[in-house]
Amino acid sequence: MFEDVDLLVVGGGINGVGIARDAVGRGLRVLVCEQDDLAAHTSSASTKLIHGGLRYLEQYEFKLVGKALAEREVLLQAAPHIISPLRFVLPHQPHLRPAWMIRIGLFLYDHLGRVKHPTLKPSRGLDLRTDITGRPLRDEFVRGFVYSDARVQDARLVVLNAMDIRERGGEVLTRTRCIAAQRGSSSWTVQLQPRDGGPVREVRAKALVNAAGPWAARFLDDIAHVAHDHTVRLVKGSHIVVPRLFEHDHAYIFQQPDRRIVFAIPYEREFTLIGTTDVEYQADPSQVEISEDETRYLCEAVSSYFKKPVRPQDVVWAYSGVRPLLSDDSDSASEATRDYLLGLDTQAAPLLNVFGGKLTTFRRLGEDAVDQLAPVLGCKQGTWTAGAVLPGGDVAEGRIEGLVSQLAVTFPWLPQDLLERWCHSYGTRTRRLLGGAKSMTDLGEHFGAGLYAREVDYLQAHEWACAAEDVLWRRSKLGLHFDPAMRERLAAYMSPATP
Repeated sequence: MFEDVDLLVVGGGINGVGIARDAVGRGLRVLVCEQDDLAAHTSSASTKLIHGGLRYLEQYEFKLVGKALAEREVLLQAAPHIISPLRFVLPHQPHLRPAWMIRIGLFLYDHLGRVKHPTLKPSRGLDLRTDITGRPLRDEFVRGFVYSDARVQDARLVVLNAMDIRERGGEVLTRTRCIAAQRGSSSWTVQLQPRDGGPVREVRAKALVNAAGPWAARFLDDIAHVAHDHTVRLVKGSHIVVPRLFEHDHAYIFQQPDRRIVFAIPYEREFTLIGTTDVEYQADPSQVEISEDETRYLCEAVSSYFKKPVRPQDVVWAYSGVRPLLSDDSDSASEATRDYLLGLDTQAAPLLNVFGGKLTTFRRLGEDAVDQLAPVLGCKQGTWTAGAVLPGGDVAEGRIEGLVSQLAVTFPWLPQDLLERWCHSYGTRTRRLLGGAKSMTDLGEHFGAGLYAREVDYLQAHEWACAAEDVLWRRSKLGLHFDPAMRERLAAYMSPATP
């Protein structure tokens, strides 16, 4: 017996959930399947930024930058708990780019973005000899610039979209692989295999979306058996995390002799995030990891700016992801376009293929995708996501500090640092997490680093967390503070829900 849906989306990364969220909000019956955890791959391996991409101005990608900067404003309003403004310092190196070129670029960046958010300040020049951001830098850097962008908890952005899909009537299946997709004249017949050995689900869908990211071409070749013209260029991006390198709250953007840029970003209070690399990648996207050469490159890149050198032995954590970029004529991976292409095939049952894209523009991609699908699905409802908040984002005036203050009065027994972490992760859903708790005892077992059973239970019940890794590295980054014994305790607690 088939289950009937309007739209089946294959892929639980940011593009897949963005499309599904838009579609379900327009009244369509939507099902998402993801072979692993939500955001298990590319979408949790970003530089954690919502930004226009300042460096793309040099490649004359004005349309892409403008689109991304407009989305930056939308997303700051939609998810103020997990997205927040961040100032970036660009030390000037005259032999790499003249000051006039940087000033023009930043002027364009400010105005393409049509800065409206009250905490996104315009760019300006800096005297690094007197500004606090100059203290960690080598003495040769005397002049710089500062501009605004935003940071994001990338994996949580995916999860919040998935929550919205479910709360609007859609279904999200994690750890469920699409093993067969047969195309008919007016519908797709699809088989979905749960990893836990449960029965295969058979679904009939009016349209299919291929949002499999690095596996998009493989899905077409091996599962859907559909010929295609576009190819996806796989590019590995790696990051390292080291103990905090500076005390202030600004990030740095460092120009490199190879014309690339590397970020150094305050991360999880006690650390600095450094990235990224761009390396052509041909192997299995699920087995990607940083190389020694990449680690050395990132260390040398920031050490050429900071007084205190960063060494490979300083790295406390590293991660890599494979970006499925749209194949173009660029020679280097770093110059490959970050724009997206949506290919709608209506020769039989509709098939929409998603190629390329970036985290910042996922909502716009989702809107464009459903705009294309709506006529063939008979959907007449219009766009809606530009003014809709994500779960937990309904914070008065977008001020998380105000929410923290309110909850501190309601729950005076909660440690301030725990309350702040929860508010910046769950927003107004923090109240739901706490429920009727009246003391620390009500939070249950403490696994370490401020992770209590109450939070784990919430993540299992509401956010598809099944394994310790889901909690420690995607729903949070508490894995940075966990040792093997702590991880084993958490895994044992969660084991009944582990596939």
